[in-house]
Amino acid sequence: MEEQDQDPTASKTMISGEKTRADLKNLELLLDIPLDVSIEVGRSKMLVRDLLQMNEGYVIELGKQASEPLDVYVNSRLIARGEVVLVEDKLGLRLTDVVSPAERIEKLA
Repeated sequence: MEEQDQDPTASKTMISGEKTRADLKNLELLLDIPLDVSIEVGRSKMLVRDLLQMNEGYVIELGKQASEPLDVYVNSRLIARGEVVLVEDKLGLRLTDVVSPAERIEKLA
């Protein structure tokens, strides 16, 4: 019989490398999925009558304090909170708190 000088860890590494490449390919499929991202400044309830009477300059009072963080939703699911920042001449959002995966799972139930 011929003696084989194969390292037993080499086959495991090869399988692991193939799995990693497959995982990366699967991840690449997900990277092109569009998501609806929205930032909620606040909410308000109003009557249709009040909505129809709105015109330029009308102020809608929101139920959130100015010092409270804004909510970040992805596909209608809360994923983070943050604060408004000014980047050059554009508004941005600095994330201050990201909802943990455990919290997100809790909210699904």
